[in-house]
Amino acid sequence: MLDRNVFTWNSIISAHIHNRDITKARHFFDSAPFKDSVTYNTMISAYANTSSLELEGVKVFSSMQDTGTPFDDFTLTTMLNLTAKLLVLSYGKQLHSYMVKTANDSNSFTVSSLIDMYSKCGTFDDALRVFKGSSGLMDLVSKNAMVAACCREGDMDMASELFWRFSELNDTVSWNTLISGYAQNGCLGKALELFVLMGEIGMRWNEHTFTSVLSACSSLKSQKHGREVHAWILKNGLCLNPYISSGIVDMYCKCDNIEYAELVNASTGTENVFSVSSLIVGHSSRGDMVEARRLFDSLKEKNSVVWTALFSGYVRLRNCDAVFELFLDFNTNETQVPDALILINVLGGCAIQAALHPGKQIHTYMVRMGIKLDERLRSSLADMYAKCGEIEYAERIFKRAPCRDRVMYNSMIAGYAHHGYENKAIRLFEEMLERSITPDAITFIALLSACRHAGLVELGYKYFASMKQDYGILPEIDHYSCMVDLYGRTNCLDKAVELMKEIPVKRDAVIWGTFLNACMTNESMELAREAEESLLRIEADNGARYVQLANVYAAEGNWREMCRIRGKMRGGEVRKLAGCSWRWIMKLAKDQLLMQILEGVHHFCHMPNHKMNVVHVVQSQWFSTMKKEYLKFSAPWSGRHGKFYQTVAMLQFYEKCAIRLVQSSPESQNGLPTRINGDFIEDGKEDALLNDFSQHLRDRMMAVPNPE
Repeated sequence: MLDRNVFTWNSIISAHIHNRDITKARHFFDSAPFKDSVTYNTMISAYANTSSLELEGVKVFSSMQDTGTPFDDFTLTTMLNLTAKLLVLSYGKQLHSYMVKTANDSNSFTVSSLIDMYSKCGTFDDALRVFKGSSGLMDLVSKNAMVAACCREGDMDMASELFWRFSELNDTVSWNTLISGYAQNGCLGKALELFVLMGEIGMRWNEHTFTSVLSACSSLKSQKHGREVHAWILKNGLCLNPYISSGIVDMYCKCDNIEYAELVNASTGTENVFSVSSLIVGHSSRGDMVEARRLFDSLKEKNSVVWTALFSGYVRLRNCDAVFELFLDFNTNETQVPDALILINVLGGCAIQAALHPGKQIHTYMVRMGIKLDERLRSSLADMYAKCGEIEYAERIFKRAPCRDRVMYNSMIAGYAHHGYENKAIRLFEEMLERSITPDAITFIALLSACRHAGLVELGYKYFASMKQDYGILPEIDHYSCMVDLYGRTNCLDKAVELMKEIPVKRDAVIWGTFLNACMTNESMELAREAEESLLRIEADNGARYVQLANVYAAEGNWREMCRIRGKMRGGEVRKLAGCSWRWIMKLAKDQLLMQILEGVHHFCHMPNHKMNVVHVVQSQWFSTMKKEYLKFSAPWSGRHGKFYQTVAMLQFYEKCAIRLVQSSPESQNGLPTRINGDFIEDGKEDALLNDFSQHLRDRMMAVPNPE
């Protein structure tokens, strides 16, 4: 009677878990008068397979210990898998000790679970020790677990050796494990070769095989191979499998064939959340946020992948208002805590707009919600604070990090470079090398930026040369751009010209724009005109390039050509996008001058008759006088038509920002600096203008470097 009663309770609990109602399952679990090993195992397994509820499984296991209910192999393997998911190595070692003590460590499933746990917790040597210690009892399950551990470690040579020496070549799981490992470690060609070989020897492919191979095709962005795999999937009748169909959609999206991806999704006849997620990612990567948002809104249940795709799409387009609104929607509609990728995108939006106030709010939210700060989040926080003008906050986060990886060093070096602390940036790079952290291409971009701002020609060239010589890093267009800018700033135009000839890759608008600025700085108008004409061939529809070319002709005194270019723009053939600055303003309720300004980001554009989104503020007589004095000072050397336009535009920018923000923002009223971020100011020009203005204005305004 007792056994029947326990069996009944176990059946009820299992039924609710099968229906994904874990709350009711827990209710019956707590109400059960008697519990055996099956009762506890069922509940632990349910929590282990439910995201964000894994810790409840640990609590149930502790209760099982307290009641003296005996463990079996299923209990131990489930707890090892749960420990691997939580990445709690100390708990896993305790379980291993118990298994050794009770002689439960020789079962093939417990051995494979131990290997998997140690591998996922980052202790590959321990996993290898377990594998070698059980060599006399090795079976296929343990061998596959060790191959997977090698793939996770990135040691594909050992994985391949184990596969060919120990695995059974008629086992599909073994083949799938190695193919997946090759795909995840960037050995995409080998993954495809193994897939073909698998078919040649008569092995049957399954959904796991095709999922891994489609992932390899997506990473290769090879539509040719992807179509061949798609044909094999159709031949094997697996196209309706939700995981495979989503892989096909993802492959076509990654290959920039969004139209075919939509056809594949429509052909399934059912709503596949994975396929729709891939389409959202595809549309977001193309910048089509309207369609991405439509698909997003059509989903009844939204996972972290689609949320992240939408966030990253808005950040990529620099639509930070939408990022902030989306984050509010997430907190309103979702019960789960945002994952690291979502928070990284939101912090990136704060960095783009130099929005320190919301950035601090996000940081506080992370602390309040108990979100664990990993290296990625710490790096994003440091980057956000640095780009918002708070380099001290960034330093604090960097110094408190228990483990500093390359990404964190890169963020901090770039932050120092933005703020003109080139010596600190160089010292940090040297510290990075002392800790045996290998720099990458991004490290050298940040380092060369520090050198160019400080005019350190010899040191900059030394770092540039060491990229390939010492680290095997081929310079990219951004590295060449930094060096050209460095030579231009230090009157070494001849070296910049030579470097332009040596660039092995196709020159884009970035490098030509940098070279143009170098030519203008060194007053080499002939080279500047050649550079600008090259720019126009690349960006014929960019109005800013025509303005630059008009300025070059004006500096040469060629008024006919300058008027022709200006006339072309006035005729509507080409339009220049308006320069824009933005500012995060906190809510003001008591300010009679501005009445009531909603909290948020406010944009200030340099456009004729453009209404500002701030209530009219009376201009001060002091600033108007200062403007006239600056124009008198600028006119003699700027020429009749040349840099004069730029000077006026920049003055109008500061007039808008200084009058409407510095005098009226809540920070200014409390004696704090006002942060303004503009995307059309050249490097260093903001400092020159601020120095020409009065000390009063300079003390009340902080120009934040453009976070590009």
